[in-house]
Amino acid sequence: MISDIDCLKVGKPAPNFTATAVYDQEFIRVQLEDYLGKYVVLFFYPLDFTFVCPTEIIAFSDQYDRFQGMNTEILGVSVDSEYSHLAWIQTDRSAGGLGDLKYPLVSDIKKNISLAYNVLNDDGVALRGLFIIDKEGLIQYSTVNNLAFGRSVDETFRILQAIQYVQANPDEVCPADWQPGDKTMIPDPSKSKEYFTAI
Repeated sequence: MISDIDCLKVGKPAPNFTATAVYDQEFIRVQLEDYLGKYVVLFFYPLDFTFVCPTEIIAFSDQYDRFQGMNTEILGVSVDSEYSHLAWIQTDRSAGGLGDLKYPLVSDIKKNISLAYNVLNDDGVALRGLFIIDKEGLIQYSTVNNLAFGRSVDETFRILQAIQYVQANPDEVCPADWQPGDKTMIPDPSKSKEYFTAI
């Protein structure tokens, strides 16, 4: 018998969910499938009112407009309640809070979303999982960090650019550290030599 977790793979559909989130200091309903037609950066973090987490959450908010320019929405998720999210947002950044954010924070208090994405640890909190979901609802990228170290928003954005490039140019692939404007590669034994002879 194949479990839902076994189906959580790059190239497969992202598990749908419906949950309460906080956005613009209001409670809203978020359903992942409502974002079809857009890319989604879905990231999990351990807990509200912690230490590494606000640095990531704020960094994604500060760069939100860049993601918007790439037809991409951002969703942050933790196992806290929507009330905890709201209190943290209403706490000033200088006091360890978040201040206003440009994207929703989703409550996963029942832990169903974290379980579906296989990021729930033995202590009942989410590891730092990050998933890039394309406009068809397919997972194109996933990474999971342990609790003590944060992720790179710039690297997430670079990966998003590479995903969108190869989806728009299916006969090409992006080599290591590719940036927009860099040379790509044709995935063919003969044609790929054009890339390697140029470096």
